[in-house]
Amino acid sequence: MFQTVVALFVFLFPLAYSPGPGNMFFAANGARFGFRATIPANIGYHVATWIVTLFIGLGFARAVNSQPQVFAVLKVAGSVYVFWLAWKLFRSGALTGQEVAKPASFFDGVVLLILNPKAYVIIVLMFTQFLDHGDPRWLVGVIATVFTINNLIAFVVWTMIGDQIAARFRTPATARKLNMVFGIILAVVAVWMLLS
Repeated sequence: MFQTVVALFVFLFPLAYSPGPGNMFFAANGARFGFRATIPANIGYHVATWIVTLFIGLGFARAVNSQPQVFAVLKVAGSVYVFWLAWKLFRSGALTGQEVAKPASFFDGVVLLILNPKAYVIIVLMFTQFLDHGDPRWLVGVIATVFTINNLIAFVVWTMIGDQIAARFRTPATARKLNMVFGIILAVVAVWMLLS
């Protein structure tokens, strides 16, 4: 059991900590709004991560694998949703009368995970490596929990990096430019999700 958890962490480390769409999404939000403002979206993302991972581990993967078009729909829907968030951020400003930028919400975090086909691929791949036919069902819960916690730590690290980098630029004079820059970053994330 201990060896499985260690091997799982080693397997997940490059996947979780390398710059990917989820990490860049939270780094951009952390940079624009600060670490605390990203907590609801981070919780939403990881509650959804744990639930989805558990369902996949308990057999949902078979149903999804039998219908590959589900991945295509998720890829497009996820990209469109992140692009919509990027557009809202790009258009927002800090001046009175303009649309004010808002950090991603709990719901945004949930939707980001649900519409992220890369997450499903990683989860299915993880279970093919660490779950054998006949393993007890409780092991699915352990794997889902380790995966979720590891991912949460990675997102927190990336969010803090974004927060620290942009901390000195958070003034009304630079808010509009920051919104545009981070809107563009999220748009790149949307295209990345679509093409990955």
